[in-house]
Amino acid sequence: MAKICPITGKRPLTGNRVSHANNKTRRRWEPNLQWKRIWIPSEDRFVRMRVTARGLRTIQKLGINAALTRASKRSK
Repeated sequence: MAKICPITGKRPLTGNRVSHANNKTRRRWEPNLQWKRIWIPSEDRFVRMRVTARGLRTIQKLGINAALTRASKRSK
C-alpha cells in the first residue's frame, strides 16, 4: 500500500542521514499516517481511511465532504 494521504497528498520524502563524522547515507521521512473510521453522513456509513494527522485536522475543519471534494480536484 502506498504511503500517501488521500486528503493532503503528503508522501514520503527522501534525503540524507548525516552522522557526526559527516558521513551521508540515504533515508526516508514517512508521513504520520493513521487508520481512522470516518462517518460520511451523505452515504450514511463509515469509511476506513489511512490519513495523516494533518488530514484529520483538515477533515475536522472543513468536513469530510468538502475535504474529499478538495482532494479530488487536486488529484486531477
